[in-house]
Amino acid sequence: MTNLNAFLAPGMLVEHPQRPDWGQGQVQSNIGNKITVNFRNAGKVVIDGARVALLLSDEN
Repeated sequence: MTNLNAFLAPGMLVEHPQRPDWGQGQVQSNIGNKITVNFRNAGKVVIDGARVALLLSDEN
């Protein structure tokens, strides 16, 4: 399985597959397996990219 998280760049919009209540988030940084995302309904969250595959989101 290819790690799609490795291609995430600052400014990209994503969603957490297990936390739809967090809403859409904007990637702030992606260093190693640590992805910092500012989610609409949860604020800034650091995601372990080795454990969670974030989903690309629509621009809406």
